[in-house]
Amino acid sequence: MSGEKIQNLKDMLRSSKYVVFFGGAGVSTESNIPDFRSEDGIYKTLTKYGRSPEELLSHTFFMSHPEEFFDYYRNNLIFAQARPNRAHMALAELEKRGLLKSVVTQNIDGLHQMAGSREVQELHGSVYRNYCLKCKEKYGLEYVTDYPETVPKCKKCGGIVRPDVVLYEEGLDMRIVSRAVSHIQKADMLIVGGTSLAVYPAAGLIDYYSGDKLVLINKSSTPYDRRADLVINESIGMVLGAAVTD
Repeated sequence: MSGEKIQNLKDMLRSSKYVVFFGGAGVSTESNIPDFRSEDGIYKTLTKYGRSPEELLSHTFFMSHPEEFFDYYRNNLIFAQARPNRAHMALAELEKRGLLKSVVTQNIDGLHQMAGSREVQELHGSVYRNYCLKCKEKYGLEYVTDYPETVPKCKKCGGIVRPDVVLYEEGLDMRIVSRAVSHIQKADMLIVGGTSLAVYPAAGLIDYYSGDKLVLINKSSTPYDRRADLVINESIGMVLGAAVTD
């Protein structure tokens, strides 16, 4: 790991007052949550289900094949045993110091909150929130995971209980998007990590950043590398962990 780049990152943090972090699946893979969009994830899904993750996790498929949807969802998107890694802990520490003003995440695993982050914009929702399609009664994660049948039903009205996550074909919650945009516009430093910036519309949010401290931390290159002021192609847990350690 480049000591010079870590020092650059530390210097940028010291000279900033309003830091925002934008993260994707790569933040959670270090907590042993596989990325279902990876080549390996797609191949395994096609082999087992004969369909792509995009089809299985679409609104149309959920409505027409709820049993198959929940079978895939439970086995591939819920990781209740996962725990925050060094990246999550470092970001929570930066927030505690008053430096990090918000985490904007594409992940649905709740690990940022588990690490202690409070200001988290979950663009794609959370597996920890679920609600009845009919009466809107709210349920936690355990209700879904412990339900004796494949498709969880509401104990009040018998409607299907769905996860509060954004499926393919569904739009993002514009209230969350506007909060994310507001933070990114105010930021004097934007750290982007664990994302290839290929998933839209979420990836387009970083276009709202107009500062001169854009940091990209990702194991592979991204379409935004040329625009960045600092690019680090290393483990995000190692990088953020090292940057926050004095």
